[in-house]
Amino acid sequence: MPTIGKSIRVYLADATVTGIRYAELVNWTGQAIACPRSRLNELTHWSEASKPGIYFLFESRFGDSKPIAYIEESENVCQRLTTHDRKKEFWSEAVIFTSKDENLTKAHIKYLEATLVNLSIHAKRYQLENSNTPTESSLPRADQDAMKEFIENTRMVLGILGYSILEPILQSKSSGESSTQAHTTNSLNDLTFCVNNLTAYGSVTDEGFVLKKDSQLSKLNTESIPGKVASIKEHLLTDGTLKDDGKKLIATTDILLSSSTYAAAIVAGTSRSGPQSWKTMDGKTMKNIEDASLKKP
Repeated sequence: MPTIGKSIRVYLADATVTGIRYAELVNWTGQAIACPRSRLNELTHWSEASKPGIYFLFESRFGDSKPIAYIEESENVCQRLTTHDRKKEFWSEAVIFTSKDENLTKAHIKYLEATLVNLSIHAKRYQLENSNTPTESSLPRADQDAMKEFIENTRMVLGILGYSILEPILQSKSSGESSTQAHTTNSLNDLTFCVNNLTAYGSVTDEGFVLKKDSQLSKLNTESIPGKVASIKEHLLTDGTLKDDGKKLIATTDILLSSSTYAAAIVAGTSRSGPQSWKTMDGKTMKNIEDASLKKP
């Protein structure tokens, strides 16, 4: 079944993309408000914020480290933010999700909180400030399905607002892809790079290039490795994303990088061409596939 498109409307309250933004999906009872910390007091004028719901606190993204985020539920989100979470130091923007109707109960928002925290943990995009994983409330099956739809819409709206906290780094193949799309996608999903008795695994995504978990990397870097790449590699080793097993480095999780060339250089410890280094299961390089796709009418 083909994928069905979605329409999202974003209202800029003061005609700036950094101010308060209101977002909604067509035919969805949910609604979102993104509010900079410096504008928090203005939320008292938004009735949409003084309802039961879920909110996210986001740290601004600086450098290569994972930004911090916090997820919580409240029966009055605006009040919670202005009286309690103002004391938290790390965050620069809050994103609130409530309902246009009055159908979100305490049980619903507790269910949303637990599920959203778990999705964020598995996505591994942000470092969660939450000290505990909340317990999922018990809901009737119909209500669970309604909340699953609410969560999927929340994921999309967060992405539009610039926060991919719920997005897995490696996406599953869409059932709406054509056979040609699927063949190309599968080829670029299962790439390998073998160098100096090391084997690394990679995948091309819409965001860049993913160096997959369990990839093997060189411990040593040559002088030809770009300085930025060496810095990224050192940071990944420091924060535990790369593990030193004595003879080589091992990726402990999937790592999103901006290009296949960065990934190849990090693996080899020297300057390398990504399109010529990464190969499919049948031995074709990324460059072979890219060149062939350009020749198609």
